[in-house]
Amino acid sequence: MSEKILIIVIDGCAVDYITKENTPNLYRLSEAGFYQKVKSAIPSVTNVNHASILSGSFPNSHGVVGNYYYDRSTGSEGFIEASHHMKGKSIFDVYKKFGKSTALLTVKGKVLEVFGENAGIGINLQKPDVSVLEKFALESPPHVASFEAYDWIFKACYQVISIENPDLVYCTTNDYMMHNYEPDSEEAKKVMQNMDKWIGQIYDLDHDREIYITADHGMGRKTRLIDLQKKLDAAGYETFCLLPLKDRYLENHKYQEGGAVYVYVLNEDQIPDVMNYLTRCDFIDYVYDKDSAAKEYGLPNDNIGDIFVLCNSESAFAELKQDERYVTTRTHGSLYEREIPLIAVNAKKGAKEYEYSVDIVKAILETINA
Repeated sequence: MSEKILIIVIDGCAVDYITKENTPNLYRLSEAGFYQKVKSAIPSVTNVNHASILSGSFPNSHGVVGNYYYDRSTGSEGFIEASHHMKGKSIFDVYKKFGKSTALLTVKGKVLEVFGENAGIGINLQKPDVSVLEKFALESPPHVASFEAYDWIFKACYQVISIENPDLVYCTTNDYMMHNYEPDSEEAKKVMQNMDKWIGQIYDLDHDREIYITADHGMGRKTRLIDLQKKLDAAGYETFCLLPLKDRYLENHKYQEGGAVYVYVLNEDQIPDVMNYLTRCDFIDYVYDKDSAAKEYGLPNDNIGDIFVLCNSESAFAELKQDERYVTTRTHGSLYEREIPLIAVNAKKGAKEYEYSVDIVKAILETINA
């Protein structure tokens, strides 16, 4: 068996996008290995799950709880786009310690900025390094929100493996297509077929390579958007509602809509009343105090506000001009987008040992640290 490892994370790839008709190479890999459904970390958003996959651990270990942060002690807030937010060690850190070569290839620039500090090769579609493009014979990249971005990043993956063949390659896409097109649309079929073609070509470079193909989260259709901040303000509660999905990619979710919210209750005496209010909302499925949320989902109870809320299957929390509106959109963040695919060939363990996406790197690190 080859000692080379490839992890592909298809951003937002719900299991419905994978079919024998549109992704025959994925099925070819699964016949040589396995294909099953696993669970993402919660909230089911990008940063949380890249941190979880790359570290083989949950947020209570690595500390990344969203795409956006809020510091209640200072009132500061902002996008998570720097490495200091990642508290745990990633596989890049461990591989560097052991002198192994690595590469991180991403469409979304923030993935490299947050997680790629110790990656030997870094390819960032949004902020390309000209010398790196020349080294791997890559053209200037397309716009991040485009079908061409999928083709570009997989070509980059093929070139990096062909030319350098690092010990570990981690390649991830954008979820532009999944946010905007249903699995049975012609656009979705075209993108999935193209990715599948590249994956087949990469697999054929070395059938002994250890390959894992998964997603950071799934994707679901929503018809009702809720601005929870406005609702709580109108009810007279002093809170700060943090949307963990919130990021700069408005072409994917122009209302920052997602299925989870961390509620910081600024007047602690109001926590019981806010909890009671939220449990009566018909768009909410689950309301947890911070300790219960931490226990249920492996979250750090000191960095998720006072209350953690998850929407029902038809709804999403958003930033709106009014307190709610009805609109058809596709997004993620809740339990309903937790189910994701895992296709693996030459895996470290048998299929039954993989229940969560974090189990991929967890198994690899157990081997390298043995």
